[in-house]
Amino acid sequence: MSDRNGTSSRLLTLLSLLQARRDWPGSTLAERLDVSPRTVRRDVDRLRELGYPVQAFKGPDGGYRLDAGADLPPLLFDDDQAVALAVALQLATASGAGIGEAAARALTTVRQVMPARLRHRVDAVQVTTVPGGAAPEVDPAVLVALTAAIRAREVVRFDYASADHDSAADPEGPRDALVPPRRAEPHHLVTRSGRWYLVAFDLERADWRTFRCDRITPRTPTGPRFTPRELPGGDLAAFVNGVFKGSTSDADSWPCTGTVELGLPASRVAPFAHDGVVEPLGPDRCRLTLGAWSWVGLAAAVARYDTDVDAVSPAALAEAFGTLSDRCARAAVAGADRPGWP
Repeated sequence: MSDRNGTSSRLLTLLSLLQARRDWPGSTLAERLDVSPRTVRRDVDRLRELGYPVQAFKGPDGGYRLDAGADLPPLLFDDDQAVALAVALQLATASGAGIGEAAARALTTVRQVMPARLRHRVDAVQVTTVPGGAAPEVDPAVLVALTAAIRAREVVRFDYASADHDSAADPEGPRDALVPPRRAEPHHLVTRSGRWYLVAFDLERADWRTFRCDRITPRTPTGPRFTPRELPGGDLAAFVNGVFKGSTSDADSWPCTGTVELGLPASRVAPFAHDGVVEPLGPDRCRLTLGAWSWVGLAAAVARYDTDVDAVSPAALAEAFGTLSDRCARAAVAGADRPGWP
């Protein structure tokens, strides 16, 4: 029995290695598995009997590769992989990729071929996704087309709907023959807050841009191949976060950052500070360091705490509070002039 378990474990390890990279010399596989080349050959034959298309290649370092098959062979999952798969497929309904129904069917299909032990573990993982906003879903075909262009390093040509375009009423997007398609060198697909974005170098604007994928309608054929450029800063996450903060540099930072003291305990402020820093100054007082895209925007973000604000720094933030105060005063007068309106 132990020998059978050892063989099964070794087959799972062998399959994982074959999936990790394209070509494996037989001698390297034998060394990694701590077995003889003959045992590797027998294990490869067992995988073939299970339906895995393992091909042998000749040469000085003759070995094996796992080719893509026409049919999906039996799947081997350990406990952690089974739980991860169940969670990932359930979360797919909130991914914004328009694959919720397909993900649910995939989970049902995979569950049916799992052993009872793993099936019970998967059934125990029930995840309810709560949408965080009204982010539109993206056609999976668009994601596939963009991903293919990224991998092939080919320029993408696409129509890009304006912010006020109704994608539900016109799913094909704008098709004005007089408007040339956008052209960009695609580098990454990213998802943020339920939306999908293409990070690309815009050839017309000669600068980096992020495009919402739900507004993209790809054109065919794609453009010529390109040599990838270096992403500003070299860090994709920092670049994307910086874009959404309105940063003028390559860093993940706000253009405007200030510090104030608030007449509230830190425990009341911290849950709503997001990426701000909250420091307790006593039972009913704290210091808040926060960032925003503009000084007036930062002043408004602080004002929402509905408490006294002291020790404002820098001076630009103090001036912004004055500007905000004037605007609020004018809004109050405008509201008083139109009672019951609208």
